[in-house]
Amino acid sequence: MAHKILIVEDDSFLQGLATTKLEKDGFSVAAASDSIEADKILQTLTPDVILLDLVLPGVDGFGILKKLRENPATAKTHVIVFSNLSEADDIKKAKDLGATEYMVKSNFTLDELSERITELLK
Repeated sequence: MAHKILIVEDDSFLQGLATTKLEKDGFSVAAASDSIEADKILQTLTPDVILLDLVLPGVDGFGILKKLRENPATAKTHVIVFSNLSEADDIKKAKDLGATEYMVKSNFTLDELSERITELLK
């Protein structure tokens, strides 16, 4: 059975690229563009990994991450923050809120992202 990934990313181009790549690598992928869509998906799906952007419309990724960690159903779910925010304060804040990994988008390829997800799930 394929591992389930939830991508929360408002850039539709990147969301599509990541979805295509991860599905090609054997993952089952759901995608959301904001916290409202993510909440709806999480009502019926328990992902193995959540790929989370920080700059989102409405509730930002920090708010989503805080809510994920407060919910017993997602408290232990791997969350990879995949963001363009590269300031040390942003990275520290995400880690303090419980991010499993923090990856700056411009520093990683989608191949490397898929490899990191695979490593987490071992």
